[in-house]
Amino acid sequence: MTLERKIARAFNLTHKNWMKHSNPWSVWTRYSVLPIIIFAFWSRIWIGSWCLIPGGISLLWMFFNPVFFKAPKSTRNWASRSVMGERVFLNRDKIDIPAIHKGPIHNILNGVSSIGMVIAIWATVVYSVWGAILGIVLAYLGKSWFLDRMVWLYEDMKDNNEEYKSWDY
Repeated sequence: MTLERKIARAFNLTHKNWMKHSNPWSVWTRYSVLPIIIFAFWSRIWIGSWCLIPGGISLLWMFFNPVFFKAPKSTRNWASRSVMGERVFLNRDKIDIPAIHKGPIHNILNGVSSIGMVIAIWATVVYSVWGAILGIVLAYLGKSWFLDRMVWLYEDMKDNNEEYKSWDY
């Protein structure tokens, strides 16, 4: 079982919920989570432990966002295809993906994103504005590039598998 499949299970991503998550509103609003979490915990200097409330709400938003929206009217957009590509990628242990989509690039991009997260967390602890900005930029650069690779993967796989093709409407 892939790590991605374990994460999908933690977020209760059934077929129905995957389709909800493929709504562009779901994809784009998830980009709000990291800056809101950073700002919430940064605000501890002004509001003390009350910062846990907006921080907790933003963490809940991260967890429930994938199932909050309705399935999109069309999946023929970058955001929807990025989610469907993630779904194909997590299924790579059952349905092989083309060689061009294998290799270290996914780990590298996730590594860039993870380094950004670590920098953002560090910056929040020490109140470094530039560190927070750098961390967010790296986290989102890695994640966005990864999602773009997922769009490419989905485009390469959708015509070779009936289930994947059914997601395209």
